Amino acid sequence: MGNLNTAISRSISSIPEKRLNNHYIILVIITIAHFINDLTQAIAPAIYPQLERMYNLSLSQIGLITLCAQLSASVLQPFVGNFTDKYPQSFSQFFSMCLSSFGIIILAYADSYLWVLVAVICIGTAASIFHPESSRVANLSSGGRLNLSQSIFQLGGYAGLACAPLLAVFLIVPNGQRYILWVLLLTCAVKILLIHVGLWRQKMLKSTVTTLSNQVEAERKTDTLQVRRNIIILLILIFSKYFFSAGITNYFQFYAIRTFGLAEGKSQLLLFYFLFATAVATLLGGMLADRWSKIAVIRLSVLGSIPLALLLPYVDLWATVFLLIACGFILSLSFSPILVYAQQLMPHKIGAISGLFYGFAMGMSGLGAACLGVLADLYGINYTYTIISLLPLLGFAVLFFSHKQKAELGS
Repeated sequence: MGNLNTAISRSISSIPEKRLNNHYIILVIITIAHFINDLTQAIAPAIYPQLERMYNLSLSQIGLITLCAQLSASVLQPFVGNFTDKYPQSFSQFFSMCLSSFGIIILAYADSYLWVLVAVICIGTAASIFHPESSRVANLSSGGRLNLSQSIFQLGGYAGLACAPLLAVFLIVPNGQRYILWVLLLTCAVKILLIHVGLWRQKMLKSTVTTLSNQVEAERKTDTLQVRRNIIILLILIFSKYFFSAGITNYFQFYAIRTFGLAEGKSQLLLFYFLFATAVATLLGGMLADRWSKIAVIRLSVLGSIPLALLLPYVDLWATVFLLIACGFILSLSFSPILVYAQQLMPHKIGAISGLFYGFAMGMSGLGAACLGVLADLYGINYTYTIISLLPLLGFAVLFFSHKQKAELGS
């Protein structure tokens, strides 16, 4: 692993400084685009209480909205990633943002539950196109610091998720559903930036840097059985993280309103604190992984969040706020190291692996939201919240890395 990063760093160090700075500009642009992409994805969950009132929805129907959104965003991603591995699409992010804009328009004018589902499916499909190639672009613009570049890229996404509740509180809820259309200003602006990314990507396809980094990665020999075992363990960790996050994102507002008597706006602000903590932790996790080791960061993240999560159903409001922020922060340290390690395990299929992990994460979010919605309807929101607090226990899967695997993961 260390040889791979060293070789990429050396190859990029030979690039003129002006061109290298352009790489970092691309990373900033793709991070901004990730912010807008995930903001549009998170608008529907942010206004769930409003949708519940407008269409008299059950919690199972709320869960179905998330399921449609996340499945449309997850199922296609590995196929999109595999396709772009073979046939790179320089302007795929631009076209994904066009589709996302279309979904925003439908959501703003939706006058029935069915149209809400159509809107979130459009937005989810756009995300399935955006993520695999964007993750590859983040790697190409990394300057050899793969964990940090992925963390910066992820920071954009988490920041978008965190800002959606604020958008709901200050714009959509007070003024009505049509005000969702203001998001189009952001999507239109970022389309201009993504055209620049597409042109840069076309040049990179002919670049010796891309060729060299791929050649160095191709020389790396791995044991197929060990790779599969690693991938499975990493997917279990992703399952744990995103199932838990889906539960908090979709149902914490209802728990806070019904248990603590909070107003809708205050419950959305608490959700913002949770999501903001995950955004900050994502950036920090990549920095720590580059400085120390991926295995150390992953173990700290998945094991350190367990005791905090287990306490959530049994504390008062202020303790809940503290635990929620701390748990979201610690649990989110690991995503970038997990993704970078998985990409390095299968260097010929960076797009497919990115699509698999993003897709699996989103699929688990959708499936988790749907299952938890059924539980909430059957047994109540308090029982469901207790189940959510147990999900990080799956993080004990990290203990099943062998000593050899730990050495690889930490390099």
